[in-house]
Amino acid sequence: MKSYPLKISESLKREAQKRAKLDGVSLNQWIATAIAEKIGSVNAMEYFHKRSSSGSGAKILEILYAAPDRAADHGDELPE
Repeated sequence: MKSYPLKISESLKREAQKRAKLDGVSLNQWIATAIAEKIGSVNAMEYFHKRSSSGSGAKILEILYAAPDRAADHGDELPE
């Protein structure tokens, strides 16, 4: 593991310290987790964007039209 000096505003540091304390972890661990969550979020957005850009509206309609015409399963009904 490599250390990295981080310069942030005092107010941001205080808030991060408060959140870390509430989570019962060190400030360092809380910041590392926050960075990991952000990376995961960005990676997921890129993945879904890539997947959606290769889709075809015609293919989606083909799948929908092939679905059986039947009543919704219990719990899947539209609200009245």
